[in-house]
Amino acid sequence: MDMDGAVLLLVDFQQAFDGPPWPQRWNRDVDQNALAVLEAWRKADRPIIHVRHDSVETGSTLRAGEPGHAMRPGFTPLPGEQLVTKSVNSAFIGTDLDLRLRRLGAKTVVTCGISTDMCVSTTIRTGANMGWSMVLVEDACDCFDLPDGQGGTIPAKDLHRAHVATLGFEFCEVTTTKALLQTL
Repeated sequence: MDMDGAVLLLVDFQQAFDGPPWPQRWNRDVDQNALAVLEAWRKADRPIIHVRHDSVETGSTLRAGEPGHAMRPGFTPLPGEQLVTKSVNSAFIGTDLDLRLRRLGAKTVVTCGISTDMCVSTTIRTGANMGWSMVLVEDACDCFDLPDGQGGTIPAKDLHRAHVATLGFEFCEVTTTKALLQTL
């Protein structure tokens, strides 16, 4: 993995995902892993962009002013770290993320967040389609159990595995926290 020109993109590390109405998640180490990446990135003095979902939906736990809108402990941007706000799944749609990356001289966008199968996946797919070299830190992501449309539930870990496989096959390089930290 070429880390020259790499920017860390942290997607939707917000408190809303810790309770109802959000379903059960599977990765108990998501915060620990993502915070390890964030800390190492800060120590290496590399550019960081945080993404926050600002829902426009009435009653959403991710709407500004709701307690769940806040960043998770440890994920609040520090001075000098950028914040992009979005209201759809992709951090590239309706935002200036592409312009910010270009201004930073980015070549690679290293991504992690919540949730693997929704905002992380959509952001990586959009970024790859726009020509960015995307990297997924798969164990610094999490997702939710979801209904299968037939009365059952697809376990979050299975959804995560399927999306990581799809993303890695077509849209990005896949790595782990440990492997990424070794390259920094």
